[in-house]
Amino acid sequence: MIDADAISRESTAAGGIAIQAIRESFGDRFINEQGALDRGRMRELVFADPTSRQRLESIIHPLVAAAVDAKAAASRSPCILFDVPLLVESPRWRHRLDRVVVVDCSEATQLRRVRARSGWSDDTILSVMREQASRTRRVGAADAVIDNDADELDRLHRLVDRLSSRFGL
Repeated sequence: MIDADAISRESTAAGGIAIQAIRESFGDRFINEQGALDRGRMRELVFADPTSRQRLESIIHPLVAAAVDAKAAASRSPCILFDVPLLVESPRWRHRLDRVVVVDCSEATQLRRVRARSGWSDDTILSVMREQASRTRRVGAADAVIDNDADELDRLHRLVDRLSSRFGL
């Protein structure tokens, strides 16, 4: 599996390949004491200023795309699973994929899970969700949808296994 979000996080971690360009573009106040992107501060900026978001994406997205390409080229697997959180929002991905599978859950479940994982307020979570493709748009872009509203990992594994069989994987 190639996880675009993990690659993005690595690029903005201390010593990551995006840090110097972020520092040059946004200044030292967006780099924390450990030398990583100050995610909270950057989140506030990019949700208040769309041009800042575009500037950040122009730094990170090409780096992620290059790393994804390198990992895909190095793979010997006949099937590569790409985990791309912003697949629907970005025109660079869909044409490269044979199939798109969306793992979907309700907004209430999203809120509960993000709140538990990050401690963010509902207002912050909803603000981030508004900037992303709508649930309807994500589901509409899918060749298959996996319902992930339940908190039962075994159930999710069974659904994935069924889908894999359906696609002959």
